[in-house]
Amino acid sequence: MYKKTLCLALSLALSACAVGPRYTAAPAIDTPAAFKEGQGEWVRAAPADALERGAWWQLFNDPVLNDLAAKVEVSNQTVAASVAAYRQARALVAQQRASLFPTVSLDASGNRSGSRGGSPTTTTSGAIVTGSGSARTSYQFDIGASWEPDVWGRLSRTVEGARASEQASLADLAAARLAAQGELAANYCNLRGLDVQRALQAQTLAGYERTLQITNNRYQAGIAARTDVLQAQTQLASTRADLLTLDRQRAQLEHAIAVLVGQAPANFSIAPDPQWRAVVPDVPVAVPSTLLQRRPDIAGAERRVAQANEQIGIAMTGWFPSLRLTGSVGAGAASISDLFSSSALVWALGASLAQTIFDAGATAAQVEGARAGLDAAAARYRQAVLAAFQDVEDQLTGVRVLQQQVALREEASRDADLVEQQVLNRYQAGQVSFTDVITAQVTAQTARRALVQLQSDRQAAAVALIQSLGGGWQGLQAEAAAKP
Repeated sequence: MYKKTLCLALSLALSACAVGPRYTAAPAIDTPAAFKEGQGEWVRAAPADALERGAWWQLFNDPVLNDLAAKVEVSNQTVAASVAAYRQARALVAQQRASLFPTVSLDASGNRSGSRGGSPTTTTSGAIVTGSGSARTSYQFDIGASWEPDVWGRLSRTVEGARASEQASLADLAAARLAAQGELAANYCNLRGLDVQRALQAQTLAGYERTLQITNNRYQAGIAARTDVLQAQTQLASTRADLLTLDRQRAQLEHAIAVLVGQAPANFSIAPDPQWRAVVPDVPVAVPSTLLQRRPDIAGAERRVAQANEQIGIAMTGWFPSLRLTGSVGAGAASISDLFSSSALVWALGASLAQTIFDAGATAAQVEGARAGLDAAAARYRQAVLAAFQDVEDQLTGVRVLQQQVALREEASRDADLVEQQVLNRYQAGQVSFTDVITAQVTAQTARRALVQLQSDRQAAAVALIQSLGGGWQGLQAEAAAKP
């Protein structure tokens, strides 16, 4: 009878059948046929975040930025936390995989016991022993094993769920790294833009000082009114205040960059570069739609759908019996030499089946909850894909519009500079009032700063586009060139 039970248990173990839905593909989602703001075709997003992205920040051709971006990889604490979380997820996979194998334990012990009583006696060596009695020595060892065959797939689904969670953690790591690198690049571009703006502001300040001197000379000569001098002084003071504002903004960006590269702001500085020129990488004529597959947030969302799917099968195993096999061999003897004799060995084998007969619908509720969890994960995945579509479209629009605006701003700045010089000449000739001079100077200053800010915005938009595409297009371009 025992052999029949054991054979039945082994047969069930070998013919294990996983229950629950099998995960085959990401949730379906309606996607547009082509970019609205670009060229190329959309494809259904699938995890491809492991594809090589290349050092995309090198597209901006800035050695300082290259050095800072490399530090983010090893020193940014948010990235370090994501690395640790990924290591935890990997350890959990190994832990869950261990449940598929038997557990073996070993126990060994040695004991000596006895009793004493009666009158004291003296031994031949002269030692005094109180009373007399007997002592007994015993040794024992036991090797036991237990195994839960994965008859209904609960353990394998748990492993698969843990593996999907590990892959989602890897995607989270990629997302954290990309976010930190993107924030660093955007802050750095803004900081360099402020360097150029400060240089322009210093030039403007020098011009206003010359204007004040001219106005003072005209006032001393009785040609200009006292109000002209006061207006020139007011304009000069306001410009100096604006210069301090730029210094404050630059310091804040420098502090933010220090934290991104894992350093204390007090120990970090970036030398000003007033001659900095913005380099904006060109987006390929047809941005490959497959780049969207490489977004780590989409990859992570898809892996969490797979994880939620495994939870349904795990919950459904509650409707089926669980099987457990046990076995042990051991021995006990008064001496170690007798411990391993065949007469001292004792063995045991066992198999048990357990089935919940009534749980008031608890298992059904768990299954329904797991199905709802799958629906929620699928909805989050679709939302991530739609948000990615929007993000790419927004950044493509921004890159296109900003490029057009730069040409217009350059023209406006040239015209404003020319008007400023002409109005100043006419003022010195006594043909216009000083109010006209101030108006022309403010307009020229605003146009120059707007142009520099727009150039920084173009770089920031390029960084945002690279982020929205999952980290650049260098890797895929190389792959495409290698294909026949």
